[in-house]
Amino acid sequence: MVTLGDTEQGRGRPEDQRKPGRRVAGSNPLAARYSTACTRAGIAAIVTAAVSFAMAGRNPQSRACLLRTNSFLHGAERQFSHIVQAWQGGIPKQPARGRQMSILIERLNARERRGSKPRCHLLTHGSSDVVAARLTSLAAPFASVAPTDRWMPDGFENTAECQLDKAPQLLSDALCVRLAKWWLPTNAQGARTPNFDIASTCKIGGARGLLLIEAKAHAMELVNEIGGRQLKEDASAQRKASHITIGAAIDSAGIGLGAATRLSWKISRDSHYQMSNRFAWAWKLTELGMPVVLIYLGFIRAYDMSKPGEVPFADAGAWESATTSHSGPLFPTEVWGRRWLVNGLPLIPLIRSLDLPCSAGSDTRL
Repeated sequence: MVTLGDTEQGRGRPEDQRKPGRRVAGSNPLAARYSTACTRAGIAAIVTAAVSFAMAGRNPQSRACLLRTNSFLHGAERQFSHIVQAWQGGIPKQPARGRQMSILIERLNARERRGSKPRCHLLTHGSSDVVAARLTSLAAPFASVAPTDRWMPDGFENTAECQLDKAPQLLSDALCVRLAKWWLPTNAQGARTPNFDIASTCKIGGARGLLLIEAKAHAMELVNEIGGRQLKEDASAQRKASHITIGAAIDSAGIGLGAATRLSWKISRDSHYQMSNRFAWAWKLTELGMPVVLIYLGFIRAYDMSKPGEVPFADAGAWESATTSHSGPLFPTEVWGRRWLVNGLPLIPLIRSLDLPCSAGSDTRL
């Protein structure tokens, strides 16, 4: 699992190598946390509150005292969390960080302010050095992203997701045209094509390539995509025509992937459509001379996803299990995590996870 704070500081250290002291052992974690904070910051009022909290916790009859102390501690957390964080690993010190996060997220449409969508924008938000390091950490050791590379979306400034046939900042005009002709009927070359959550130019084995990321924040996002591409009886003539060309494009990709990997592929327009089209586009790019790293990225512990049926991924293992289960009807599990030569170029499908808090009160570095 990748942790955003590490890549931003340029250390690349895994979580278990960070400075100790984020939590103090004891019978009352909240009291212990603030005892530590007070020892380091020298705030006598918090020491007093922590002691009161611990005493109230030992006396079941002192519920009123416990509630008052707990309320005081939560208020203290809001006032002094930046001091504690400064001692515990270099997290930004400004208490206004939460307000800054809220302002950024409000640039998105109301229905896009939770789950994987704002996290993708947060992942690509910041200086080019920082964003490049984040993306590299996800794709390593197979690909690297430099500050001079280009990506979509561009944080909260340019929030458009990437349709590869309409992304001249990532691909040449000629490649964009060829992708559209492959996917769409001739009379609908400007129609909508699959949106990738994040796409970036990169280096793969020293050659110019493309990093594609499909992101999820809860299990239902995969469950809802088991079905095929919809075609209603009253669909327009253009949609009916594109249904035919898309089916043919995915079928050709499945044949090509099967030949390259010597495995059974069953990607289809009519089942698991989104994952099928992601692999089809990755295959087509290799046919057009572009190596690809395709990442399925799970944002774990996305607890803002709390509506009925939304089950956040608890950890990296839960995300990997859900992804391999979803891809099982399409291709063998061994496809993931390997470097395949497809059309003579690398195609590398990866499963990655990232714990990236995304709310007004989160500790995420911006």
